Amino acid sequence: MRRKLLLGLATAMLAAPAAAQPSSTQGGAPSSVAAVAAVAPPPIVDMDVVVVSGVQPGPGLWKFHKGDRVLWILGTLSPLPKDITWLSRDMDAAIAQSQLALQPPRLSVSADIGLFGRLSLLPSMLKLRKNPGGAKLQDVLPADLYARWQVLKLKYIGRDNSVENWRPLFAASELYRAALKKSGLDETGIVGPAIRKAVEAAGIETRSTSLPLKVEDPKQTLKAFNATTLDDVACFRKTLDRLETDLAIMTTRANAWATGDIDALRALPYEDQHEACLNALTGSGFSQKLGMDDVQAQMAEHWYHAVDGALKEQRVVFTVLPISQLLKADGVVAKLQAKGFEVEAP
Repeated sequence: MRRKLLLGLATAMLAAPAAAQPSSTQGGAPSSVAAVAAVAPPPIVDMDVVVVSGVQPGPGLWKFHKGDRVLWILGTLSPLPKDITWLSRDMDAAIAQSQLALQPPRLSVSADIGLFGRLSLLPSMLKLRKNPGGAKLQDVLPADLYARWQVLKLKYIGRDNSVENWRPLFAASELYRAALKKSGLDETGIVGPAIRKAVEAAGIETRSTSLPLKVEDPKQTLKAFNATTLDDVACFRKTLDRLETDLAIMTTRANAWATGDIDALRALPYEDQHEACLNALTGSGFSQKLGMDDVQAQMAEHWYHAVDGALKEQRVVFTVLPISQLLKADGVVAKLQAKGFEVEAP
């Protein structure tokens, strides 16, 4: 039986790194305020941006059609305001017309192990987020970057020092999650539950588009990852850049999605640290041995193949994608048009 494995690693390889729960506080006090100030990190500006709440319409859907075949795509966004109720009438209507709902692209990591096999791997899995050799963030980051980290960590995480032992990629993810929470934003979102409810009401099939990755020797794979040093400083730096400069824009962007303002979404700049974080994983020798060095391209190709197959079977198909992929000039819209689809944007 195929069992899911490496949940933290697999999640980290999708759009955002996995947010791990902090372990108990470990020794080591943070550097003094004077030491931090000496490096002169960029100032953090608190922007007065109000997060929308209450019932909101959300965005319209993209309609792609070729002959008598129709593909409905809902553009999703993360993060979103956590205190909104989504009035998803357009999506509900599209799903009601469909005969099949495709899940978004993902990577599915698995191995043929049983319950006891999974339990035996837990100690190694818990080490995934920690730096090899017991190194701390201060040991692996440039001084200026570590100083910026201390300012943001104190602002959003507080004085818990357990995260100081984590790899930069996972520490950045924890900081990002904490910053969103304090800003009234939520990565988990409201889209998934609304889709499941509409699909159940329509009584249609849901089909995975996940790219499968089989780990042949999970114990050795975990051991190799735990000993691997990732080139994740760029991921860490871009996450800090985004929190220092883009948090207000993230809120404005989330409001635009919630109110269905596609023009505003097109106009807003979109800086995303997740690609740098994904590259930190897929660019390592460890990941290349698993065949994950071009995982984004593999997932995209697998998704297009799944769409082609679904539309051969069914007349109307519904799916979801990150809205950034629909708004990019060379993104999904252009690629489906090249395949002969006509498009009606919301």
